[in-house]
Amino acid sequence: VQLQASGGGLVQAGGSLRLSCAASGRTFSTYAVGWFRQAPGKEREFVAACSRSGLSTLYAESVKGRFTISRDKVKNTVFLEMNKLKPEDMADYYCAANPAILSALYRRLSDYTYWGQGTLVTVSS
Repeated sequence: VQLQASGGGLVQAGGSLRLSCAASGRTFSTYAVGWFRQAPGKEREFVAACSRSGLSTLYAESVKGRFTISRDKVKNTVFLEMNKLKPEDMADYYCAANPAILSALYRRLSDYTYWGQGTLVTVSS
């Protein structure tokens, strides 16, 4: 499975962006997926996760109520809708996939097998 993240860019504080993660491989639709981010000088951190079915989601407290993770199984794509962006949201954002058997939610980096390249989100104050 190969993941290709896109959609990053420059936005003013309070604005919105929609990140996309396109995947190759027919089995991707059965994988749990997640988004992580890494700001300069900081460790990569969990942002959001979506279960295999797409029916369950999980968010970091810092983004809860502002970000929404979703997936389109037909298009093999995962999205991260980001609203009310803050300067502290600025980071490289990474999508990841976990070929899990269980329909669970995963928030640890080590839970994920496949990673996309980062897409940079810059938020100006």
